[in-house]
Amino acid sequence: MIRILYTLLCISIAITVQAQVTGKVTESTGEPVIGAAVYLRGTSLGTITDPDGMYTLNAKEGTIVFAYTGLEQVEVDINGRSQIDVVMPIAKVGLNEMVIIGYGVQKKADLTTAVVSIGEETIKNRPMVSAAEALQGKAAGVQVTQPSGKPGGDIAVRVRGTTSVLAGNEPLYVVDGIPTTDIRGLNPSDIASMSVLKDASSAAIYGARAANGVVLITTKRGVEGKSTISFNAYYGVSDIRKTIQTLSTKQYRDLINEIIPGAIDPSATAYTNWQDETFGYGTNQSYQLSFLGGTSITRYLISANYLNQTGIAKPASFDRYSLRLNLDNKATDWLNLGVSLNMLRSSTKDTPDNASSGRGGVIMSALNTPPFLHIYRQNGSGQYDPNPFQPSWENPIAYMFGPDQEAVDNRLLGNVNAEAKIFKGFSLKTNFGADINAHQWDYYLDPFKTNYGRNQNGIGQADKSNSMIWLWENTANYTTSFNDQHLSFLAGSSIQKSRWSDSFLYGTDYPDDTSVQTLNAANVITGSTDVQEWSLASFFGRVMYDYKSRYLLTASLRRDGSSKLANPWGTMPSFSLGWRISDEPFMKSIDAIYDMKLRVGWGKNGNQEGIPNYARYGLVSYYRRAATNPLSGPSSVQVTYGNPDLKWETTTQSNIGLDIALWKGRFNFTADAYYKKTNDVLLNVQLSNSLPITTIQTNAGKIENKGIEFNVSTINTTGTLHWSTDFNISFNKNKVLALDYTEVYYFGRIYSNNQDVAIVREGMPLGIFYGYISEGVDPETGNLMYKDVNGNGMFDPGDRTIIGDGNPDFTYGLTNSLTWKNFGLDLFFQGSQGNDIFNATRIDLEGMFDSKNQSVAVLNRWTPDNRNTDIPRAVGGGNVDNVRNSTRFVEDGSYLRLKSATLTYNINAKSLRHLKLQKLSVYITGQNLLTFTKYSGFDPEVNAFGQSATELGIDYGTYPQSRTLTFGVNVEF
Repeated sequence: MIRILYTLLCISIAITVQAQVTGKVTESTGEPVIGAAVYLRGTSLGTITDPDGMYTLNAKEGTIVFAYTGLEQVEVDINGRSQIDVVMPIAKVGLNEMVIIGYGVQKKADLTTAVVSIGEETIKNRPMVSAAEALQGKAAGVQVTQPSGKPGGDIAVRVRGTTSVLAGNEPLYVVDGIPTTDIRGLNPSDIASMSVLKDASSAAIYGARAANGVVLITTKRGVEGKSTISFNAYYGVSDIRKTIQTLSTKQYRDLINEIIPGAIDPSATAYTNWQDETFGYGTNQSYQLSFLGGTSITRYLISANYLNQTGIAKPASFDRYSLRLNLDNKATDWLNLGVSLNMLRSSTKDTPDNASSGRGGVIMSALNTPPFLHIYRQNGSGQYDPNPFQPSWENPIAYMFGPDQEAVDNRLLGNVNAEAKIFKGFSLKTNFGADINAHQWDYYLDPFKTNYGRNQNGIGQADKSNSMIWLWENTANYTTSFNDQHLSFLAGSSIQKSRWSDSFLYGTDYPDDTSVQTLNAANVITGSTDVQEWSLASFFGRVMYDYKSRYLLTASLRRDGSSKLANPWGTMPSFSLGWRISDEPFMKSIDAIYDMKLRVGWGKNGNQEGIPNYARYGLVSYYRRAATNPLSGPSSVQVTYGNPDLKWETTTQSNIGLDIALWKGRFNFTADAYYKKTNDVLLNVQLSNSLPITTIQTNAGKIENKGIEFNVSTINTTGTLHWSTDFNISFNKNKVLALDYTEVYYFGRIYSNNQDVAIVREGMPLGIFYGYISEGVDPETGNLMYKDVNGNGMFDPGDRTIIGDGNPDFTYGLTNSLTWKNFGLDLFFQGSQGNDIFNATRIDLEGMFDSKNQSVAVLNRWTPDNRNTDIPRAVGGGNVDNVRNSTRFVEDGSYLRLKSATLTYNINAKSLRHLKLQKLSVYITGQNLLTFTKYSGFDPEVNAFGQSATELGIDYGTYPQSRTLTFGVNVEF
């Protein structure tokens, strides 16, 4: 009997261990689903389907979950079966998908506002430094521009146009509930989803910081019953897309001798290609290890990442170390606890750009430095070769590697929260967060290698700042349902406070020993300190109602109080309505229409970001003249006038939208039209020049934006070849409606001709170019002719007029995603149409007014023997008459770019089992591989003035974008 029982036990154990479920997963068309996730709910057991749609899972009992992007998730109980075949229907347009909204979530089907959601799939396999890059070309109404190709550089994001001149136009980012304006430290691989709140009715819940839209970022979190270890890595190489041909030594010598006869010895034949010396290969690499899993009580995610990007023009680089910890704990049946912590350290080295070759601009120096110079003096001293015409102008290598400089940031961004479920449908939540940053920038230019360093006998600088922003928010939520009606209430309060302190030191006259770099060694030291504080108190509420998801209503109200203003309080209301037309009885007979919803909304938001922290007070600066008189006492000077009547800018926006899904969700179309009007625009109004302070900041303008947006998503083919397409296009028109006190404001000073190229004028959009109309070269004199616009018969400043517009007529993005067996291909095109670029780089490349090297365009310059040309004569002597800001330098900045192309191969699941791997994929990604444009400069995606609202599309020696080829691998254990 014992032997029989033992035998039966062994057989039972063997059956238990070896029990398997096999089957085939297909679409409703009968085609196999390749790469579908198949796992046993509540465990870590899982696999993926092979190219035939087959799977094998070691399980005897439980529930199997089948999941695949674009198809409905299917769950099946095993019930002792050994073979389970599954048919996965096409997903219902994501209507049941939950979308992150302000202080909560909502079913996509019930949205009444203009919200676009970007998922993890958009970010995966696309190497990015900043999370803002994921928005470019992916969201209608969101214009993303990378003004510079410099590693770690800022990215300009505009949600439905530009609303402000001085107060900032970047959206508010909310990362796991923490509002911030800086997401450069956020690791894109940690992001689970991004929701862009585009209209006022969706963003009004964030009140006085939401006029430019809100981007809600949710990071990945642990999953119950699924333990996964993931390792992701990539490495890439980049180079410059194109170069600009400049004069050879002989061509340069001929030109200079034409300007200054005999200036260059004919024996000077050496040649240095400064662009080859300046531009090289850059690299980008990232390594991430993450642990994800949990139980029914506690869920966790831990991720560590190292990212490094070096630029195509050294020493520009960006290094980032980041560590993330996300925890969720069910303390009791009624209390949930959560923690989100992100710790990071970043290091940035700069390559100076957006400046002339005489002011430290590396890019302009690479173009303008005389070609017969060497990198170093030929006497073996190790000093950089000086410019014989302008000794203060260094060569580009001296600008790049002369100084030692680095900026280091240590940052902690995180929050802890607790949510208590008091009774059915009612919960209370408290959230405490902090954003802490320590910044250190150091600079040292020795007194030996560069001419500038020798003149100052060495220069040292140090800037140290510390900031802390803390947040405490409390919300109450109540949801209920009755008679096909659903009702949700939200009420809350928020307190946020910021403190920033800064210390700066500047020293000169160092010892000759270049190993001594401490500022204490400088004989002349000056410095400054500064402390800034602000706080914001808020109360808000929202109600959401729907009847059978057919008739929908959302209304919100927020009241903010800002410490920046003498009259701090403002109220921002909003409402939106939705009508699901497809659920009406008269629509039932139209089989093609799967879903149709009409949305309308209105709301009011504020913009307090650009208001100085102490705007209501007149500020006084204290200083000591210790450098010239160490015994002198402190002195003071008033630097601003206070304005007790100052208000934040207020933007009112109306929106109407239509969502349509056809043929069971295979064709999805969204259209939105909006009108935004911003009142109380902040401007620095000019006062009398006889006053000690000649401007005062006040509310003195109105701006409008109006536009339409379209988004189309299609599933073109299913089965073995799965092909989907996403296309979006956005049209926006900007206009300054009113300017009080001053008729025109000037911006965008170009150093070489000392003229402003951008203006703000009533009736015109922000970002327009201002200057003269060029009428070609006078064949008799060789000088440029300008149009007599004001008709007074003479050439004068009154002839200046509008000569271009940096705003595009429309922007667009197109993504095609294809999968075939184990292969995947993603092609992402992005473009801008109708925008102008003011190519100020050409002022220094075609001006021929001093000793700078020029582009080969000047080989066609006017001479007595070459009178029929569009390039004026060489003038020299600093004469800039031929390079005034004019239509001569305005170019078409439209472009179409293959922003990224990714080819992926997923290793067959059967091949991975003996390696104990769940998934293994390799990919290659090309970025900026193709660019179609008529622009003659390095790159059409450019702005020398960064994120500026008034100076758009100006190229003045800007660090160019690069082409990148990246190889990556993703592994799951």
